[in-house]
Parts: sequence; C-alpha cells; structure tokens
Amino acid sequence: MFAQVGARTSESFKDAAAFPRRHMANDDSNLDFDDELPVLPIRNAVLFPGAVAPFDVGREKSVALVEDIENLNQPVIAIFAQRDPSTDDPSQEDLYPVGVAARVLKALKHSSGNYSLILQGLVRVRMESVGAEDPYLKARVSKLEEPKADDVEAEALSMSLRDIAKQVIQLMPELPREASSLIDSIQEPGQLADLVAANLDAPVDEKAQLLETIEAKERIRKVLRLLTRQLEILKMRERINSQIKEEMGKNQREYVLRQQLKAIKEELGEEDGDSGDLDILEERITKADLPKEADKVARKQLKRLRSMQVGSAEYTVVRTYIDWILDIPWSKETPDNLDIPAVRKVLDEDHAGLEKVKRRIVEYLAVRKLKTDKKGPILCLLGPPGVGKTSLGRSIARALNRKFVRISLGGVHDEAAIRGHRRTYVGALPGQVIQGMKKATTVNPVFMLDEIDKVGRDFRGDPSAALLEVLDPEQNDTFSDHYLEIPYDLSKVMFVATANVGDTIPAPLRDRMEIIEIPGYTRKEKLDIAKNHLAPKQIEDHGLKPEHITITDEALEAVIDDHTREAGVRNLERKIATVVRGVAVKVAEGQPGPFIIATGADLKEFLGPPRYTSEVAERTSETGVATGLAWTSVGGEILFIEATKMHGTGKLQLTGQLGDVMKESAQAAMSYVRTRAEDLGIAKDFLEKSDLHIHIPAGAMPKDGPSAGVTMMTALVSLMTGIRVRHDVAMTGEITLRGRVLPVGGIKEKILAAHRAGIKRVILPERNVADLEEVPQEIRDTLEFVPVKKMDEVLANALTDPDQLSLDLSDGEKPAATPQAAPEPSA
Repeated sequence: MFAQVGARTSESFKDAAAFPRRHMANDDSNLDFDDELPVLPIRNAVLFPGAVAPFDVGREKSVALVEDIENLNQPVIAIFAQRDPSTDDPSQEDLYPVGVAARVLKALKHSSGNYSLILQGLVRVRMESVGAEDPYLKARVSKLEEPKADDVEAEALSMSLRDIAKQVIQLMPELPREASSLIDSIQEPGQLADLVAANLDAPVDEKAQLLETIEAKERIRKVLRLLTRQLEILKMRERINSQIKEEMGKNQREYVLRQQLKAIKEELGEEDGDSGDLDILEERITKADLPKEADKVARKQLKRLRSMQVGSAEYTVVRTYIDWILDIPWSKETPDNLDIPAVRKVLDEDHAGLEKVKRRIVEYLAVRKLKTDKKGPILCLLGPPGVGKTSLGRSIARALNRKFVRISLGGVHDEAAIRGHRRTYVGALPGQVIQGMKKATTVNPVFMLDEIDKVGRDFRGDPSAALLEVLDPEQNDTFSDHYLEIPYDLSKVMFVATANVGDTIPAPLRDRMEIIEIPGYTRKEKLDIAKNHLAPKQIEDHGLKPEHITITDEALEAVIDDHTREAGVRNLERKIATVVRGVAVKVAEGQPGPFIIATGADLKEFLGPPRYTSEVAERTSETGVATGLAWTSVGGEILFIEATKMHGTGKLQLTGQLGDVMKESAQAAMSYVRTRAEDLGIAKDFLEKSDLHIHIPAGAMPKDGPSAGVTMMTALVSLMTGIRVRHDVAMTGEITLRGRVLPVGGIKEKILAAHRAGIKRVILPERNVADLEEVPQEIRDTLEFVPVKKMDEVLANALTDPDQLSLDLSDGEKPAATPQAAPEPSA
C-alpha cells in the first residue's frame, strides 16, 4: 500500500527517514490566501490535502519561487503534478488541472543552490488561468470545497477502507506499527481517503484522478479499488514466498532422507542406484538393433552408469550420451518413391523450369531402381538468390517420399558445429549433422546444407574441412562425430547443398559435390510461377478467396517488367503480396468486389509508379558509351561503360571500383586502339595532349573480370571517332592485343539480363555459341546473336556508321550475322 521510495528528481517527492509521510488534521483548511498563487510543478508525485512531505527543488523557476516565499503575504503556494515528468519548463497544459494549496513548513538550502522543502497540503484548488510566467509561474486558482459526507453509506465505506488498509499493513512488515493507529484516528471520510491515497503505491495519473474527485464517497470507492488490487498483489506475493519456502524445505527433507537411505543400504549391503530406470534403458539398447560397435559402446557405458551415484555430474553426462546413441536412427529408412512419372509430376507442380535439377533427380531414381544399394548423390545447387534452391530441396524430399532436414551454414565458423564437441566439455553436444539425423529419424533423408558458400573460418577451426568427410561418398559411411566417437553411416543420405557463388567454396569441397547451376528465370517462367504459385499462395495467406481478386497476366507482366529486376522471384512475390494486402484492406472495409487488377495502370494504386524503365537508349545516345553484359552472384546485369577525353598528357584513368583484371582489360583495349589508330581514322598523336577517362557507373559495387574488354574498346573507338554505339546492342567478350575475341562465362545469365533490359542484338565470342543451347527458345527467338572472332567484327556490328572506318573483315565474317530474326522484344 505505502510507497517506500520516492523519485529523487527535481521537484519530485523525496523520501527520507527524517521526513516520513504524515497526515495532519487539516485545521488550516480555512486559511485565507490570495486567488493568485505561485505554482510549483512537481514530478512523479501528487500531494494531497493534510499530507506532509519533503520535496527537492532544483529547476531555475522553482528555485526563484522558493527564494521569493519570504515576500509573500502567506507562505502558501499551489502544487500541481506534471503529466510528463520529462518536461523541464511546464505550462498550464502540461499540468493536471487540480492540485493543492500547500503551506511551506520549512525550506533548507543546499550548497549546490538547490532547496529541500517540507510542504503541508491544505485544500484542493483548481487552476483557472495562468498569470505571470517569469521569474516563476503564477496562476489564478479557486478553492474546491468538499461536500460533507456524514451518512450511513459514507461510514460503511470508511469502515471497509480501514479494514483493507490494515490488512495491507499486516502484509508489509517494513511499515511502522503506528500506521494502524493512524488509520483509526482519522474519522472524517474525506480525510481518510486522502490519507490512504497519499501513501498508495500507484501511478501519478491514477493519484491525480483521486485528487480531482471532490465527493468523498466516490473518492473512497476509487481508493478501495486501487487498494484491493494492491492487497491481492501482496497476498499473491505471500503465497509465492510460502511455496518457495515449502519447496526448499521439502527438497532438504528429501536430501536428508536419501542420505539416510543410502547409509542404511550400505550397512545392509544392498545394491544402490536407479535400477528400474537402467533396466528400461538396457531393454531399449536390446531393441534398438544397433551396429556391433555402437551396441558395444552403449552396453559399456550402461555398465559404468550402474556403478555411479545418481546425483553425480558424471551420471548425467553418461546418461545423456546413451540417450543420444539410442535416439539416432541406425537402420530405419523410408522406402523411395520409384515411380518416375509421379516424381516428375511432383517436381513440376512445385517448380517451373529448373530442368537440369529435375533431370538429375530422375536419373538418380532410375539408377536406384536398377541398383538398390546405390549411394545417395551429393548435389550443389548454385545460383542467384530467389530462384528456389532451398524450396527445391523440400520438393525433392516430397517427390522421393523422404524426410527433409535443413541446416544453415551461413556464418558458421567453428568445426565443432559440424563434428560436435568432445564429451570432456561441459554441455557438450553432437554436431549439426548428427542432430539433423536425429530430427530426421531415418537414415536416408534429404539433407540440405544451406548457404555452403558462406562458411567462415577462424582460430576454432575450419568447418569446410570437416564437411570434406561428410560430403565424400568414399568416406561418409564411417563419419566420426567428436561427441559420439562411433562411426556413423551417411552414405544413404541425399545431400543437397545451396550456394550463391562458387568461388568462395574451397576447391577440395567443391570437387566433392556435383555442381548444378541454376540461372535466373526467364520472363515467361516468372509469369508461370507468379500465376500458378505466388499469386494463389499470397491470396490464401492473406485470408482472401479467388472470387475477391483477379490478377491478369498483363498485370503480372507489368509487375515483372516495371517493378522488379532480379534473377529470382523473391521480390516478385513481395510485390504481389503488396497488391493482395491492398485488396485485403478494401475487402475488410466492406467495399464491393470483385477487384480486378487488369493492367499496369491498376498497379499504381498499390505499388506506385514503375521503378524500372529501360535506360539503354538514354545512356548510349552520346559517343563514348557502350553497353556490356556482366555476371554477378545475383544473376546477369547490363553494364554501361563510359569514356571521355580531356586536355592532358596521355594518362588513362579508370574509375568505378574496378578489379585488377578489369583494369588490365582496359589497358589492353587502349593499346589495341593505339595500334589501329590509322585504320580507325584516329590521329596517331591523339594521346599526346589528351587524357582518357573510363568509368563504369554504380561505383559503390566492386567489379572485375575480363569480359568487359570488348565493351571498353568499343567505347574508346566511339569516343575517338565520334560514331555512336547502337543503343539496342550489348556485348561481352575478352580481347587480346592482337584484337581476337576470347570466350567468357555466364552466357545464359548475361543473355537473360539483355532480354530484361530490352536489348535487340547481342555480340558474343564465336566460341560461346555452344552456350546458347542453354538459353530458353523463347528468349533466343526475340534476340539477334552476332558471334565474332575479332574486334573489327564487333565494331562493324556495334557502331551506328561503321562504314567510316577501315575494318578488316578478311576472315569472311559478315557485319551482321543474324542466326535468328529479331522481333520487337516485350521486356
């Protein structure tokens, strides 16, 4: 009931042994004072009529008020509680409207310049208006007279309040014994309510409401509610303390009795230990059908367990170890679904495209059907984020009728995470591989190793080295975990790893896995995925029904083209979810449906204006700018390469966070242009008084690799000759000093990026033509591919007016070799 500690902030309630909160008969309530009183705002406390309490005063205006008390007719000030204690200079709006007129009993100045006041509340007052604000706050106040309450109801309420207050006092031994006598000495109902309210442990806003309640009976009712709640809290605390003491006493008695029982059994020579539980454990070992070595270890540990004391720490360690041996599957396996057409159907239902992965799974099943003891494959799905690598693992498990287990290796940098800790460590556990097998409950699950390219290493070991044994089909049938120390057979497990970048996977580990590259989705595949998977899923997840919303193919294509630009479909799903949420709001508001999202214009309400537009034409409208193709960990991208020249001394400056290989490609391009300057119509001395600057925008992103060589050379030739590069052409390839164009990687991803960006013609090395087989037919039908052997062929097909140059096409290549027609692309 009684708050024992007050907040020690400026103008806040101060609790000290020398100043216990008291309640004095309010004989001075009729003390005359002016209608305008100085106002002292207080924080974290409320002063009631009749209460005497100390306060610290430290704010500038409050100190000025205290120092001016001697000049007042009466040492009476108005006390109002602040609504927000953090306000340093409160105005009338920051104070509760009802306060008290208080008499200053004592003022003590500290060495710091602050004051401590002892105030006695006199009578309730209401703040009518604020007068002066400097040097301190003054306000016109009006007394609030309390109507007399002397009927039977008021007396009954007072008795109830006294009873509950005394119960609270009994449950709080820290309160003085005189508290009960003080409760009995107050006969006036209003004063009794103020006494209890002043000492009640309640928030400031609740106390302020009590102060604003003028009628005594209503005030007692409010105080009773707060006090009853406090009583229940104290009773609950008392019950909890009793239960804790009782439990401690019970545990102590059990310990003493067990020690006595142990001594008696030792005297009688009887066997001690939890024999019944250990017999059950032995029965489990017998039924577990463990391998010979595991069975031998389990029975040896059980024998040790029987000779140990139940309460010893070693007993718990050995018991946990045996439980782990029994919980891991040693022979139980699920039968594979060998119905190949059914497996194909499940894989096609869950994922569009991804033909390489599906074909590999079907091949494994075919071999498994012919050779039942075939070991599980170890696959690594390599591709950009959002293409469905992780979900593909679940789909494989569902198709094969196997259990699915997934562990994330991203950020793992401790070998013990794979192999576990030795049992000598406190709290040791097996590694994530054995823990995953326990969750799977079978010896042949689909085990996904997610983000294997993000494994770290430090002084605690190299997890990728520990994975060598896990992922080696010649070794993983005797995998050794540091905790188990028993060979465990992982040969029947189908391991499926996922990665975004293959370069960060150590070579020995990459050599043990079958890498299956998953490129980005084509526009058509994205549309199929959105229509058949993402949109229905989001509609269901947001509580809508198909009759509420219809998203047409045209609208989905607008989302793909104008609001996302990615290799996968993760952002596409987010955008569809945004549209569905917007419709859900309309349905929840009761707007009539159905809502049809038919065109890109309908998307603006939910997704705003289009985020992506083709900037190829705008970028390449000037000389010295060429469009290249790049491959990144998140798929293919188009790359603009800009070149410019200025007065100087022949220097070549490269910017855009370029790697060493890309810088060398730029120097090779520069050297080739200088050697061919006369044929290209460029002055031989063009570098003597000029500096060249090659820049690749998106300077915050590191870039490297040789595939931008042809693009940089084309940009330099365009700059020197003044001939623009065609805006619908993109190119890739490595160059040599002899002007040959060498093959590069990531062709499929680059072609997809060109298609997304609206490119019509793609120039690529002739030796990369075979890679076009991996490009979907619908993409090949919309692009014109120009295979080239040397740089002159690149210039002939990239520049808008190549006839101005003396190009060497002596190998018989034509300037515009076009394997396919090039209709207007829709992306």
